[in-house]
Amino acid sequence: MAAKPAKKPRKIDAFNLAPGRVLARKYEVVRQLGAGWEGEVYLIRELSTGIERTAKLFFPQRNLRDKNTHFYATKLHKLRHCPIVIQYSHQDSITVQGEPVTLLISEYVEGALLSQFIQRHPGKRLAPFEAVHLLHALASGMECIHAMGEYHGDLHSENIIVQSFGLRFDLKLVDLFHLGAPTREHIRMDTVDMIHVFYEALGGQKHYARQPPEIKYIINGLKRSLILKKFKTAGELRQHLETMRWS
Repeated sequence: MAAKPAKKPRKIDAFNLAPGRVLARKYEVVRQLGAGWEGEVYLIRELSTGIERTAKLFFPQRNLRDKNTHFYATKLHKLRHCPIVIQYSHQDSITVQGEPVTLLISEYVEGALLSQFIQRHPGKRLAPFEAVHLLHALASGMECIHAMGEYHGDLHSENIIVQSFGLRFDLKLVDLFHLGAPTREHIRMDTVDMIHVFYEALGGQKHYARQPPEIKYIINGLKRSLILKKFKTAGELRQHLETMRWS
């Protein structure tokens, strides 16, 4: 007798968990941190310890048979020694609107999204020398990921958390994107995306024409072929930044 097909989960587009709600008898919701196509991210507090963590809750229709949570958990665990990656703790489950929902528990990182960080600066952009330090921190962090044969897949200023200390930037990646098995093309896409982040941090098209030649050498007018001719990986980009000369 043929097995019955798995029940299709109810479509949920928002959890809207209120502050103070207790999840799995272990965590208290503090506030929502973000939302996306896959689900929502909340700041939570462990009831037993008071430690704050983040919980990513996946919409059931975006996590059939827990495929996405399995991908995230295993990839975060694999990359646990890369400082730019948020450290994964464990997973748990709750019921929302009658549907089982899986949540991934990770460390909570204080700081601002890079997009917000840029907006706080005069002219809503970074000075070239400061932006180069930001790019170096990003390239150094991504180099660890690429060295392990992995990729991010969706780098942009909305999924990078930044803390700055003088000329030092501590960065964390909010999310990872699943584009299938790692390939050379995925790694190259990360490298191009880093240049786009750099370009945005400098003020974009409005200020590009007045950038010094050292900056234009890196950005290459955002032409993918020219970028990849110089920098195929995050490591190559980092090496260039550490040896570049300013005129």
